[in-house]
Amino acid sequence: MEEVNLVAESFKFMFLGMGVVFIFLLVLIEVMKLQAKIITKYFPDEEPVTPVTKSSKDEEQKRVAAIIGAVSEFRKNKQNKV
Repeated sequence: MEEVNLVAESFKFMFLGMGVVFIFLLVLIEVMKLQAKIITKYFPDEEPVTPVTKSSKDEEQKRVAAIIGAVSEFRKNKQNKV
């Protein structure tokens, strides 16, 4: 009867399995990089151009003022309750 070292065999299978998974992941990463290059080449992203106008700056200032007012009102009401 042939004597088999089970620990050595298990390490062989473990490294074989981990190696196969590692190589598969490397191939998968490279294929996804290639796919990303192909997609960006044929379907480039078109960035929408939003011009900054005075009205948008005014809206931003109004929004900031509303937030500041709400926070100060909340703090004032919180102090009155305590």
